[in-house]
Amino acid sequence: MTANQVLVTGGTGFVASQVIKCFLEGDFFVTASVRNKKNKKKIEPLLSLCTKAAKPAERLQLVEADLLNYDGWEKAVQNCSLVIHVASPFPGSAPKDENEIIKPAVEGTLNVLKAAATNDNIHKVVLTSSVSSISGGFQGGGPFTEDQWTNTGDSTIMAYVKSKTLAERAAWKFVEEQKEKVGRCFDLVTINPSFILGPTLCGTEFTSMEPIKRIIERQMPLLPKLNFSVVDVRDVAKAHFIAATDDGLKNERFILHNENIWMQQLAIILEKEFKWQGYNVPTTVAPSGIVKLVGFFDKTIKNIIPMLEVETYYDNSKMINKLKLQPTPVDQTIIDMAYSMIESGFVKKTSKYRGIPPGSDINCAHL
Repeated sequence: MTANQVLVTGGTGFVASQVIKCFLEGDFFVTASVRNKKNKKKIEPLLSLCTKAAKPAERLQLVEADLLNYDGWEKAVQNCSLVIHVASPFPGSAPKDENEIIKPAVEGTLNVLKAAATNDNIHKVVLTSSVSSISGGFQGGGPFTEDQWTNTGDSTIMAYVKSKTLAERAAWKFVEEQKEKVGRCFDLVTINPSFILGPTLCGTEFTSMEPIKRIIERQMPLLPKLNFSVVDVRDVAKAHFIAATDDGLKNERFILHNENIWMQQLAIILEKEFKWQGYNVPTTVAPSGIVKLVGFFDKTIKNIIPMLEVETYYDNSKMINKLKLQPTPVDQTIIDMAYSMIESGFVKKTSKYRGIPPGSDINCAHL
């Protein structure tokens, strides 16, 4: 066992890849769980994170593990002193059966925690939760704080929101029961980010890039009146690192949030940066009545109707005061994400595209 060995689950994901980058830069040895080590499209961008490090083969090790199968998790936590559990299903649309995402979220979390409990050297687990487990979905209001919890008994709560809430609840219950049963357990910290945007290190597309992609590619000529509570993925990664490495942070939740932004504002930021580079970005808002009408015929539009004109606010004072994190400016988050998507091939380059501006600190999957 090494004091600076960490397991990061869901290693090829949007958030986990940035978390891994943070720990590698912090001189940690990283074990990353993946579903399939033979999937080059997902694995190669991950391996490239440590090519400049001394002994890269030792700095980052990959293990195959499935959230719904306990086998493999005890091996994954071997030699580790910290666990960062990021892996969780994040569907692009609502599943027919909510248990399709609730079961892997809850059982996967418990499998990782049970394995961590078998290793006495693991002193802390940091769990990636969500503000969804705090604010109850799309009813709006706030500012919400870490003391609040989503009511999963509410029939209007979406499956994803329920999955994050139940998984986090299960984690806290597990720690409490372990302490009662054996007299000790690792410390637990949960990170509860709002909607995560920012540059990608992934080799494949993911759900969070959809709004940027739809806007910059003009997949919708009119914009629905949607409000996003945004945080930068790099800030989320830093928060995981700080929460894991600061011994004074234990057994508490942290909301990660920067600011709220309307989809039209997001589009205007993109238009200012990319219109002159050949991207025809829409900035006109569609009346919500028309969006609701279209929702009768379009399933994708139907899924966003509960979110129309809803504003949900979060108190990020613990993020700033205890984690000592100042949020990345939202304009930078959005622009950096768009550049990384273009450079990584998720958005086509136009003939006028000029590339990432000199001096920018944007990491991309295929640069």
